[in-house]
Amino acid sequence: MIRLFVPLVSALVLAGCMSQPPAPIVDRSSSAQPRASAPAAPSGPGYYTVKRGDTLYRIALDHGQDYKDIAAWNNITNPGAIREGQVLRVVPPGAATASASGGAVVAQPVVTAPVVETQALDAPGKVAGAPAVAPASAGPAPEGLKREPRGGKEPYSDEAYARLNRAGDTQPKPAPVAVDPKSEAKTEKPPEAKPEPKPEPKPEVAAGPDDVNWQWPSSGKVINGYSDAGNKGLDFGGKAGDPVLAASEGKVVYAGSGLRGYGELVIVKHNATFLSAYAHNRKILVKEGQQVTKGQKIAEMGNTDSETVKLHFEIRKQGKPIDPMLYLPKR
Repeated sequence: MIRLFVPLVSALVLAGCMSQPPAPIVDRSSSAQPRASAPAAPSGPGYYTVKRGDTLYRIALDHGQDYKDIAAWNNITNPGAIREGQVLRVVPPGAATASASGGAVVAQPVVTAPVVETQALDAPGKVAGAPAVAPASAGPAPEGLKREPRGGKEPYSDEAYARLNRAGDTQPKPAPVAVDPKSEAKTEKPPEAKPEPKPEPKPEVAAGPDDVNWQWPSSGKVINGYSDAGNKGLDFGGKAGDPVLAASEGKVVYAGSGLRGYGELVIVKHNATFLSAYAHNRKILVKEGQQVTKGQKIAEMGNTDSETVKLHFEIRKQGKPIDPMLYLPKR
């Protein structure tokens, strides 16, 4: 009896273990939440990536903007707080992407062809679209061609046709014009057209609303000229305290010494295209945001951040330095 009971209990225990469901398998990789990707920084025209050593004042000068405007476009409260790798908007919002996007697509109206009127070939009247034909002249008919007499009231006959031709012959004919044979012999040739002289190339100047009426910023002698690879403007010699004059009217967008290599610097913005810069001053006589007139004394010549007393003068077109001699009047 015991021998039969022990195998039965073992079988029941084994069956109970087999009836339990297996432990669930949890995929922990699927429970992790996906990380939100950081938005890509804007790039392309109208944006600038800050490099090591950049200042907001330098960036503004190189892009022809007021540093306060760039700070406002990028929500910068401290102009000295920009960092390397930061992407800055350097044009007004909406102005940089207008040319890159190609503008909005404008739907053009579909031009339909004019309706062609159809008419049977045997229908009376002229065919639609055919040009009006002038009636034939009532003069004598060419030889061998017979037609109905004028008016169409007389029945056709050979006698009527003969009378029609005789009437045409009686019409007065214009008298011949006498031509002088000597005048025909003297045929003068038309004078040969001389090639017009090509106009001399003119230096590049601003046009339209970007015109600026320039004048010399100093009466001193030019001691260093413009160079693409070196000097980005003109250097005027003089003595300390000589007047520095605004080359044209505009708004002072910078007055200070925050740009290395320029010393005490004044920058005047004349319009959306042109800036002028006046560097190495001993004393600045204007403030940022001030409107100045052409020829107004804005500073005194000095030697700040320079080995000698001089005025360094630049004209910048859309932030790019250009030769001021192309714009200044002749002395």
